[in-house]
Amino acid sequence: MNPKKYLIFGLGNSEHKYSGTRHNIGFEVVNNLAEKLKVTFTSDRYAYRAEAKYKGRTLILLMPTTYMNLSGNTVRYWIEKEEVEISNILVICDDIDLPPSTLRMRPKGGGGSHNGLNHIIEVLQHQNFPRLRFGIGKNYPQGYQIEYVLGKFFPEELESVQASIEKAANACLSFCTAGLQRTMNELNLRI
Repeated sequence: MNPKKYLIFGLGNSEHKYSGTRHNIGFEVVNNLAEKLKVTFTSDRYAYRAEAKYKGRTLILLMPTTYMNLSGNTVRYWIEKEEVEISNILVICDDIDLPPSTLRMRPKGGGGSHNGLNHIIEVLQHQNFPRLRFGIGKNYPQGYQIEYVLGKFFPEELESVQASIEKAANACLSFCTAGLQRTMNELNLRI
């Protein structure tokens, strides 16, 4: 196991029609991170993959191509292939239980109503992996959750969403260098 190797998983659906939707915010964050690190993605097993060196660390950025509900297959495959400690992975996903553009990092926890997180928990058989949750809010009428999460952000949300994508990408870098606890303390304070 290489203690300086990290896997950053941005959850989403890889089909073009899902691009820019709330449910694909994990992809947006990882794309932003790839731009910062000046790396490009290639198609690999179960994911689009990019690799970067950053402050003595190896960061492997992954966007699952398995569909959200089967994200666990991608996570397990790459953890095993890259021989990475579970504490060195970070899963980025949308969260309807957080206000729009709010970021929360946690060392573990349940999946709630998020099918991607729930599948990862099911496949790994535990919930002890770091995750970065990106708030998308619950601004939808009852019964329209699917349409809402698969929809685009409202025009008035775009500026704060973009700022939070930037913050989230920086939090990923901090996670890999300063560690989970310090990143969590700094990130979770900003409400």
